[in-house]
Amino acid sequence: MPAEWHPHTATWMAWPGLIEAYSEAPQGEKLAFQQAKKAYAEVAREIARFETVNMIVNKEEILEAEGLCGPTVNIIEAECDDGWFRDSGPSFLSNDKGDVAAVNWTFNGWGNKYTHEKDAKVTKTVLDRKGIKCFDCPLVTEGGALHVDGEGTLLATKNSIINKNRNPHLSQTEIETYLSDYLNLEKIIWLNGDVPADETDGHVDGLACFIRPATVMASVTTNPNHPDYEVLQENVEILKSSTDAKGRPLNVVEVNNPSQQTEAGIMLTGLFLNHYIVNGGVILPLSGFDADDRKARNLFQKAFPDREIVQVASKVVWYGGGNVHCITQQQPDPKVVLDGE
Repeated sequence: MPAEWHPHTATWMAWPGLIEAYSEAPQGEKLAFQQAKKAYAEVAREIARFETVNMIVNKEEILEAEGLCGPTVNIIEAECDDGWFRDSGPSFLSNDKGDVAAVNWTFNGWGNKYTHEKDAKVTKTVLDRKGIKCFDCPLVTEGGALHVDGEGTLLATKNSIINKNRNPHLSQTEIETYLSDYLNLEKIIWLNGDVPADETDGHVDGLACFIRPATVMASVTTNPNHPDYEVLQENVEILKSSTDAKGRPLNVVEVNNPSQQTEAGIMLTGLFLNHYIVNGGVILPLSGFDADDRKARNLFQKAFPDREIVQVASKVVWYGGGNVHCITQQQPDPKVVLDGE
């Protein structure tokens, strides 16, 4: 599985479908759901400036999606439950022969928390149409639980994958074997995902991610009263004391969470960490707090000096359970080989 910064042939997304996911939004679930659709469309349009975007949409929602997304986004009709395609969709692979394939993980709605019958089938549906080879994996997991450097190293949390609501019959060793076999891994760095407010049971893409070889971004907070303060500090220490699959110590770039509470009294944990790297750019969520957003932009521009930083008003998506990274999935260009791959 190539790293996210490997050149893409396309980004895949799916149109949001579960209004109940926004039941805790301060503006009410109906308004939040409509705002989320507009946010999905904005993300898709911005990504389309850099690369092809394929948006999976239920038949009855095509006109709505076309109207909001505009002509630069490809609409693909297929049945799906909701728009978290990072989780329900495939993890794409490539080889040195210029082939692309994908892993179809077993998806159970984040431990049977949500309706997922259609989402569990959508990967096979769209890949078969595209003629992309698919490897079905019996391991229950989601794409947001996995972050690779493309050179044999995986970041993950035990809370999400080694969990009785996912894989009660598998040991940690068995789970590691599945991950290593299907993603061609040599090393797994396990982080602490014990963040109770996260319905994904602590997906890594809100906690830490590779941004280039041997360099990791990690979510932190300067507020010792923040409910995730100790978990985030522990993860930073784990990363600073770790090496990647090639034996290199990790350089850790700390990303501060927004310093203020939302109108609902909630801290936006992992918001900036949940960005998405595209060809020539980075799609970065806005928190709505000007000072925090300026600091985040400056930090990301320094971390990605050769990419355009595009900030999008996607905070409402956070109330549904994630953000930009959670709603996108990269398809790598198998004909491009980067140094080190």
